[in-house]
Amino acid sequence: MEIARAEDALLDVKVTPLSPALGAEISGVDLTKPLAPREVAAIQEAWNRHLVLVFRNQEISQDEQLRFAGYFGELGSRRKAPPKLASRAEGILQDHEKILLVTNITIDGEAIGAFGDGEFWFHIDSGYTARPYKYTFLFALELPSEGGNTLFSNMYKAYDAVPEALKQKLKGKRALHIHEYNRNRQASHAGDISGVPHHYHPVFVTHPDTGRKSLFVDRLMTARLEGFSQEESAALLDQLYDIGERREFIYEHLWRLGDFLMWDNRCTIHARTDFPKGERRLLRRCAVEGGELQE
Repeated sequence: MEIARAEDALLDVKVTPLSPALGAEISGVDLTKPLAPREVAAIQEAWNRHLVLVFRNQEISQDEQLRFAGYFGELGSRRKAPPKLASRAEGILQDHEKILLVTNITIDGEAIGAFGDGEFWFHIDSGYTARPYKYTFLFALELPSEGGNTLFSNMYKAYDAVPEALKQKLKGKRALHIHEYNRNRQASHAGDISGVPHHYHPVFVTHPDTGRKSLFVDRLMTARLEGFSQEESAALLDQLYDIGERREFIYEHLWRLGDFLMWDNRCTIHARTDFPKGERRLLRRCAVEGGELQE
């Protein structure tokens, strides 16, 4: 167990790594209470090292979740789906612009939130926008009896694992990210995508806080590499997907009620495992706005 560095000797923020790949559990913090600047700094330091942080046994309100997230930047507004895709994302209880309900619960046949049932391929939150979310925060309110685990992959390690020849080939290249509001079907770049959220980002990005490079590609939404034929782009992306999803780079989180997770979207991708159909799952998400990504 590590003790987070802090000037205040009374600070009791404890950091316990969860896997060799990434992830750490934070204890000694009550998220229902305002935090001192030194506590926030200790959490940020741990976050930069471990990429995904877990707080157990929390009982936080929506306002407390938003207050905590606000310590780390400007709160992100929920991305609205275009009209033809709105039925996949706009639940009837999504009544706060900073909150997304990740759930399969329905009322009279209507979804209360979004991204409900089943497996969810690896992706980057809002990676299809010009300024993807910097951070995501997720709190478990209702859980199924099994499954619905969240897998996180360390994309610093993925970048390091890209063969040098491939790094040189892709240096300066961009990738097209598209969001069709699907969970387990790759986005398509065929035809007119003007009505579908999409954006180009560098294949490799430099984290503005740590200075480390990461692979910014995911299987669900990264659809095409700029400057290559369709066939070569598909083959290269398959290589990158496989590198990013290597088991040795992954921490799999098995949720418990009261778990509060936070992760850095600039250097991780995440996915969800399947869970029993018909069992309720409800998590409350918020995010912090990010900036333009640079190689």
